[in-house]
Amino acid sequence: MSLHARQVDGAPEETARVARAAFPKGSLAMRIRDELGELFQDSDFAGLYPSRGKPAWSPGRLALVSVMQFAEGLSDRQAADAVRGRLDWKYLLGLELADPGFDHSVLT
Repeated sequence: MSLHARQVDGAPEETARVARAAFPKGSLAMRIRDELGELFQDSDFAGLYPSRGKPAWSPGRLALVSVMQFAEGLSDRQAADAVRGRLDWKYLLGLELADPGFDHSVLT
């Protein structure tokens, strides 16, 4: 696995619009994004990855998923399902609405 660092400038416009409509008062995940921004940068993990190989899923996003998994008491499978299906998590992670997420085994 290799790291192709990404720079996230917030949630995609459509994701933000739909998430705000679904959660007018916000949620824990949305407040984290709004108040703290991008908590983990991929560049913080660059030294842990080789320069060649198949691209890895963003380690910054995986770290944030792990924080939310702990905060909500979710299993690996439930956390991966939350990335796929929850608007507030997509907003937090800066993902497009149609992003398929990842297999739960990535968190194991």
